[in-house]
Amino acid sequence: MTDKSQLRDAATIVLMRDEDTRPRILMGQRGAGAAFLPNKFVFPGGAVDAVDGTIPLARPLRPDTHAALGRESGCTPEALAAAALRELWEETGLILGDPHGWAEPPPRGWRGFAAAGFAPSGAELTYIFRAVTPLGRPRRFDARFFLARAEALATDPDDFSRAEDELNHLQWIPLDTARDFDLPFITEVVLAELSGRIAGTTPPDDVPFFRNDDEAHLVTRLGGRRPLD
Repeated sequence: MTDKSQLRDAATIVLMRDEDTRPRILMGQRGAGAAFLPNKFVFPGGAVDAVDGTIPLARPLRPDTHAALGRESGCTPEALAAAALRELWEETGLILGDPHGWAEPPPRGWRGFAAAGFAPSGAELTYIFRAVTPLGRPRRFDARFFLARAEALATDPDDFSRAEDELNHLQWIPLDTARDFDLPFITEVVLAELSGRIAGTTPPDDVPFFRNDDEAHLVTRLGGRRPLD
């Protein structure tokens, strides 16, 4: 059984562009000294902070996304979405949000986002995957993966000048060559899921959950218990 007391809720964004031609996804490399996944190429993302649940979304999550995020979760859908959007901002300098003037100073962690003149928007987020870090790792996360299109960005998709230094070598990687990079196993699984969605072989409302809580490591579907083949 998964020891939930050791888990931190987390959120990740798979940002994609050029879907109709040759899809590319945004990834960066974690530092060699990182405690979690050193040197690996990953999507922008990280742990949910306590303040994330207090941040109002300029536009809400779609009802289907909101419902799926609420299944088997002690974290609110809004907090998960806000965390994903904050991590995207911090690690890449890119914004998914709407122009907004904040009446009150935002909490720490959101001041840069607010200073840019935006509030986060959940309308562009699609919930596509959930995974729990395997037992025995020094840090363990219950991570939700969101898909968003670069066309929805409020900022230049190629301008990473406002990014913090958590990720190196930020770049748009063609989906069909992404597996040539040094990736975590679960990232490879998510890439396969994304490819299925683009090809139309995965139902758009299907959210796999890689639980990592038994020897079988079964992937089930949220809202059901059907294992993946």
